[in-house]
Amino acid sequence: MLALACGLASAHDLSFTDTHLVILLDGTFRADLKCDLDALALGTEPKADAREVVAAIRSLGPAERDALPGRLQELLTRRVRVRFDGAAAPFAVEFPERASDPAAVAVAPGATVFGLTARLTGRVPPGAREATFWASRAFPPVNLTVVQDPAAAPARFVLQSGEESPPIALGGAARGPGRGETALRYLRLGFRHIVPEGADHTLFVLGLFLLSARLRPLLIQVSAFTVAHTATLALSTLGVVRLSPAVVEPLIALSIAYVAVENTQQRELRPWRAALVFGFGLLHGLGFAGALGELGLPRVDFLTGLLAFNAGVELGQLAVLAGAFLITAPLRGKPWYRSRVAMPLSLAIALVGLYWTALRVWAAVHSL
Repeated sequence: MLALACGLASAHDLSFTDTHLVILLDGTFRADLKCDLDALALGTEPKADAREVVAAIRSLGPAERDALPGRLQELLTRRVRVRFDGAAAPFAVEFPERASDPAAVAVAPGATVFGLTARLTGRVPPGAREATFWASRAFPPVNLTVVQDPAAAPARFVLQSGEESPPIALGGAARGPGRGETALRYLRLGFRHIVPEGADHTLFVLGLFLLSARLRPLLIQVSAFTVAHTATLALSTLGVVRLSPAVVEPLIALSIAYVAVENTQQRELRPWRAALVFGFGLLHGLGFAGALGELGLPRVDFLTGLLAFNAGVELGQLAVLAGAFLITAPLRGKPWYRSRVAMPLSLAIALVGLYWTALRVWAAVHSL
């Protein structure tokens, strides 16, 4: 449930638990976690319209509403750890953006009862030499920013779900990961964006596979897709190109449907297919650029993180293709392979793409 409530689903569901950990000079610490607290409190998906969630909270009886903050505090206390020299430090949980009277919160777009920030505060044990941060696997990957010296640049870490941060030495400016560690973390993040979390990418790549399983044309298409994906991701993260998710996400779903429908109309791969895939790759690159942009990569690590992330995406796509090759290997030489395997699967992918398109258009219109 936390995984749903702490990351908004999108066409490319690359969500993070944005966490800001500050070690203060007075011997205390503060960690601010950004979550969809209303959805978490109610136990619903964050994809639900904010107005519906607020209305549902307002409809609860007074006793049930009063119990929600305690439930949130208990969940966060069980699922998050701030450790000093390996020992977990106790902390209090607050919701600084929480409305004083939930029943008075207007049912309107963007409305919220608990806000988006859960604040954890506690004391640093005397003599502690290092700190770590951990959030359970129930959370999406953690975008962790650590500040000790206000005059120094913060250290930033991208942690996989359930991964503990590296030890952070206390008593000075926090040091972030080296270039090699940054590359490895973003490589893993890119791979995970495809396997197991990239339903959009997976269906798109399978759509390419179903028209032609010949290795060289497939690799050309997947590579063209990745190059385009890299280009728009870089431009979007740098703020050069921007396009509203309300436009991008339905178009991404529509591109999946288009490739699948084309499979039913063509019996062999056409030369212009790689150019078409390149164009779709430009679109898909915009699908999660906003999420990566929120990581706030320092410029010195920008190129390393970007290239490593996209290398992970490429490896993930190749893993999907390898799985498809292995599963269909006994069937591809059969005369009925196209009619009984490729065509039905392409139609199924097309229906999913069209369903996602309608769903995302509806969500975009409903959020206006």
